[in-house]
Amino acid sequence: MDEQTKLELEAASFRRLVQHFQERTDVQNIDLMNLAGFCRNCLSRWYREAAAEKGLDVPDAAAREIVYGMPYDQWKKQFQTEPTAAQKAEYAAKHGGH
Repeated sequence: MDEQTKLELEAASFRRLVQHFQERTDVQNIDLMNLAGFCRNCLSRWYREAAAEKGLDVPDAAAREIVYGMPYDQWKKQFQTEPTAAQKAEYAAKHGGH
């Protein structure tokens, strides 16, 4: 596979992942962290860091809006729920100081 095709496939996969996260607003970030070790915020940070490697300044709020499909504060108001005690305990056990 040539590098351009690989790049296009990776970009398409990223877009699909972002779309999936935007559609699955029922899945909370703490659930993602507990199950997969990363969440929407991690993905937006990785996006921002990749931009920085290319010399581009993408503010955190802009990167999060790309991943969430709306401003982060709006998403939290609409979709974020309070984590349960069990979710918090699992997170603390798995991620400690993350």
